[in-house]
Amino acid sequence: MREILGRRRRLLSKRPGGRPDQISAALTFASTWQWPVLPGVGLRQPGSPQCACPDPDCATPGAHPFDPGILAATSDERMVRWWWTNRPTAPIVLATGGPGPSAVSLPAIAAARSLAELDRRGVRLGPVVATPDRWSFLVAPYSMPHLGELLYAKDHVPGSLRFHGTGGYVVLPPSETGQGEVRWERAPLPGSAKPWLPDIEALVDVLVDILTHTGVSAPEL
Repeated sequence: MREILGRRRRLLSKRPGGRPDQISAALTFASTWQWPVLPGVGLRQPGSPQCACPDPDCATPGAHPFDPGILAATSDERMVRWWWTNRPTAPIVLATGGPGPSAVSLPAIAAARSLAELDRRGVRLGPVVATPDRWSFLVAPYSMPHLGELLYAKDHVPGSLRFHGTGGYVVLPPSETGQGEVRWERAPLPGSAKPWLPDIEALVDVLVDILTHTGVSAPEL
């Protein structure tokens, strides 16, 4: 497994009472941007830390596919509409790798420092997804051989840096998981035909350096 400077803007419409409209978001991702998505397993009860899957010790409560599995991810509008009509609060899971974005994720503190450093260097970024514990930088799809070449040149790659390519997934806003709310730290521009995505090599040096110097190197869930 494993854009934009300036004032953050909300991508999503809201239902009366201020609740994010998840079916609207899922349809934007799938039918407008052609990102393959599927519903996540969700939580047993809203606000609960317990996953709705059968595993009482689930390491990523609510934040993973279950039924259907990741291979069912699709950009088909009818399927996406059916899923979220029947499960309106289900987390939105993005299947990473072509045709959708890939991602690289790291712990929130190091990610915030990395974002500030990338901004300081003038690196153009795509959307950034945040949870209380981890942030995910969405990037253009990459191949595992290409990623391997980039990482081979490093003396050390912290274990808490995770890469989400083909066969992986990340949860998109507006979703709720056992780790808390999933939100945009760097939101796509409203009305975007399709968000721009940077190549992984534009980010990886800074992410590795920041993680190495913050000492967050052990794998985290």
